[in-house]
Amino acid sequence: MSLAEVGRFDRNEAHIIVGRLEAEGIPAIAFDGGASIADGSWLLIPVRVMVDEDDVDAARAVIASQPGD
Repeated sequence: MSLAEVGRFDRNEAHIIVGRLEAEGIPAIAFDGGASIADGSWLLIPVRVMVDEDDVDAARAVIASQPGD
């Protein structure tokens, strides 16, 4: 099992996407969500959404189908 990045998003959107993917049965994790909180730049650093490499296509399809995109 290897993780693969399916996109980079702002912190809040990344966590919403992780929840959406998990609701669709695709385990996901957000990386870098806590980066640079101490210096106040955490809102500027994109958060990577990662899934198993076997789930990349399905995850991207779920992300693409999100309302507002």
